[in-house]
Parts: sequence; structure tokens; C-alpha cells
Amino acid sequence: MSDIVPASPSADTAHGAPLVLFNSMTRSLEDFRPIDPAMVRLYSCGPTVYNFAHLGNLRAYVFTDTLRRTLNWKGWATTHVINITDVGHLTSDADAGEDKMEAAALAQSRSIWDIAAFYTDAFKADLAGLNILSPSLWSVATDHIQDMIAFARILEERGSTYQLEGGLYFDTATVPDYGRLAGHRGDETVGRIADVEGKRHPADFAIWRSSAPGADRQMEWDSPWGRGAPGWHLECSVMSLKYLGAQFDIHTGGIDHREIHHCNEIAQNQAYNETSRTGANLWMHNNFLVDRGGKMSKSKGGFATLPGLIERGVHPLAYRLLCLSSHYRSELEFSGEALSAALIRLKRLILAVAQLKARVGALPWLAPTLEMTATRGASLSYQRGVIEEPLGARARAMIGAFDAALSADLMTPQALPLLEEALTAKGMEAEERLRLAASFDLALGLNLLTLDRRALALRPAAASLADEEVESLLDERQAARLEKNYARSDALRERLNDAGVEVMDGDALRWEWRPHL
Repeated sequence: MSDIVPASPSADTAHGAPLVLFNSMTRSLEDFRPIDPAMVRLYSCGPTVYNFAHLGNLRAYVFTDTLRRTLNWKGWATTHVINITDVGHLTSDADAGEDKMEAAALAQSRSIWDIAAFYTDAFKADLAGLNILSPSLWSVATDHIQDMIAFARILEERGSTYQLEGGLYFDTATVPDYGRLAGHRGDETVGRIADVEGKRHPADFAIWRSSAPGADRQMEWDSPWGRGAPGWHLECSVMSLKYLGAQFDIHTGGIDHREIHHCNEIAQNQAYNETSRTGANLWMHNNFLVDRGGKMSKSKGGFATLPGLIERGVHPLAYRLLCLSSHYRSELEFSGEALSAALIRLKRLILAVAQLKARVGALPWLAPTLEMTATRGASLSYQRGVIEEPLGARARAMIGAFDAALSADLMTPQALPLLEEALTAKGMEAEERLRLAASFDLALGLNLLTLDRRALALRPAAASLADEEVESLLDERQAARLEKNYARSDALRERLNDAGVEVMDGDALRWEWRPHL
């Protein structure tokens, strides 16, 4: 039997070039053809909400949001599910260590439910800061415990599991081609999986973990295998099946999930559905965020979260732009220099848009499209149609080039220069250029037409001056310049510079904060 569900013969793209995506299962580029052209179904592994999301984790959601926006921009509606893991994820991804949620609750002397609620809200705030579209459904693991027990019982009835003292384990020899997604699994990968006495095969993994006698767990439930909690891999199989069906279009996640978690998820899917199909037609993974300079090391005074970035005076959308500047399947170098360059690039884009808006004046087509974005009352494809309707041949050729870049496996590093070219195109009306930017930004998600230049200049938490003090010193410096007291003017400029303020003579903004990187 084929690993994928055949697409409908009418599943062609609504706009432009055929969409080609990289399938981790086959390690090849494939034409994307949805199972149902009326609705693309997409599942993304969500966070374990025991702490703030790491910047490396957030790269996965920028990638998935770009994928979803591209699908929408090209004319497909999407149903997108992201799970929230609030139980079962051990401190090692390979069935070893403590439950991350239990460990965090103990360390912070708080209820595990409070921990989950706090960090779920923090994660959603991070996504909002990065302008990532909310999923169609947030699926919370602890809301599906009975579904997981029912799923596990089916696996048991079909002979795919066996019970040990520590709980119920999945027998990986009962499914075809286990571990195919990971490619060759060497001793190093297998060595990451916990060696539990009684396991039939090294790669076998826990479906249900029975609580040890005398264990003081905040989260545990009764089950046919004793009181305990589900294994981490179980939840994604259960929730994707419940909300998207036995075989859906695309499953996304970080490349760290490719070796173990997604292999185990696939094995569960195959055993439950009694098929060689994996659960998704395409498995897509983004590569790592690489920190060679220690910028994300707390011991070196670095920062590893979006709130930490904001405290340094870097706008979240600069990090989004940094992610878009590299292809999602390439490693992304993280450094202060790269962040500064991304922030400068974003400021130039916003300035170019602001200058065009000043020339054009009222934009009657903009407000309705922004309202549609906010309410999700219409697809990005419909908004694109409203924006692009009056454009001429030259602008449409630029749209074609942008579409070709996105359609080539989300090649955003090639798409961004096309945006910059559109904003500065000579011989093209200002409003046409704005319409191009608005259309491109539906896919890129940088909020170019609504973000204010001043909003980009965040005050670093360590800044020694308040905004009002900066304004007062600038007024004093201006007075000194009018009096031709240049020594005083230079001294004030030096004081502002030492306080992390960039003085911008001749610019209406007058000044901005310099990020502490």
C-alpha cells in the first residue's frame, strides 16, 4: 500500500507556480497536491509548557507559519492544529529522566496546572509578538487523557504493546520499516533511548508510564496498566487522528523530532490504523538555530528567549526576519551581528513603506484587508485578490517572481530581495509599490504596512535614561546648537550615546535606542 493518500485530480494551485516542498520521509522535493483541495490539513508539534520557549524552538513556528501563509496566499484554506504538551514529556526526549512538568512544579513550588497555564500564555504571547497566525485549534494533552487510554487499548488488542513493571511499551518490531523517517539510525541515536530492563528491542518506547509505588505526582490517572500518565509520543498520534483524520497533508516540527519522536508517532499511527501509511503525506522539519558565539548562554550573560530579546531592545519581528533570511532547512547562525543586521533591514523596510504611504495618502483598500487579517474572516488569498486587482503587467511579473521563490520549498531568502526591489522600483507608481508590499507581506508576516517606526525602537531594560529624559536632553542639545555652543552640544550627544541612544539629526524621529547586543 502507498504511504500517502492520493490527491484529488483537481488539486491544482489557485495561484502561480506549482508548490514544491521537501518531504523528510523521502529526502526529496515533491509537488504538493492536497488530499482535499478544499482544505489542507496541517499538524505541528507544540511546546512542552514547563518554561519559556527557547528561540531555537520558536524558529519552528516561524517556519510553520510561513508554510501556512504560503498555502493561504496560493489559494488553499487550511486547518491547522498545534498541541500543548502539559504532561508526559521527560527531561530527555528519549524516554529517560523526570517529567518536565512535574520537575518544574517541584522546582518552583507551584501547582503543575499553574505552571502549565502560565507558560502556555507566555508561549501564545511569543507567537503574537512574532506575528504568527493562531492555529485553527489548540489541542491540550491533558484534555485528551481518555482518548489516549482508548488509543493505547487498541494498540494492546492488536499485539503492538507489552507490559513491564514501569508501564505499557510499544513493540517497534510490529510495524513496517520502523525508523525510516530518521534514515540510518546509528548506535548514537539508539543510545539516546532509555535502556529499560525487559524491553524487547532497544528502540521500544513507553505508551503509558505507571507511577512508582509511593511516587508523589500531581498529574496521574487510572488506566488498565495502573495509575500513571501517558508517554510523550502518544499525544500527537491521538490528537492528530481526532482532529485531522488518519492521513492528513503535512506534519511539521523541528529536526530534533525527526530521529525519535516522529518515528515513534508514525509507528503508533501505523499500528492503530493497520496500515503502512505514516499519518501524513509530507513530514517537514526545520533545521537548528546555531549559537557558536554563546549569545544564548545564560552563563555568558546571553539570552535565549523572546522576552530576553525584547529586554535587549530587539523587536520580535527582527527575529522573524532573521529566520526568513535563511532557508528553513539550513542551519541558522545566531549572533548579535546577525540580529543587528536583521533589525536594520526591518527598519529600512518600514521606512520605505512609510515614505510611500506619505506620498500616496489615504489607502481605502488597506483598512478592510487589515480587518480581515485581524478577524480571519476571509482567507489571505481573498485579501491578496483585493490588494492586487488593479496592478499592471510589470507588477504582476514581480508577483510571479515572488510566487516562484515561495513555491520553491519556501525559498524566503530569495523572496525578501524581491520585496525590497518592489519597494524601490523606479518608474512604478507609489501605490503600486505599496500594493506589492502588502501582497508579499501576507506571506512574509512582517506587518510592514501597520508597524510604526517608533515601535521598532524598544527601550532596553538596562537603559539608564527614561524616554522623557532623552527628549529633554535632545531639546537641551538643540538649544545649545542654536546658540552655537557646540562644545555643550557635543557633550550632550556623547552623554546620550553612552546611554545607548542613537541621535538622528535630520530625521523626524530624532533618536532611537541602540540594542544591547
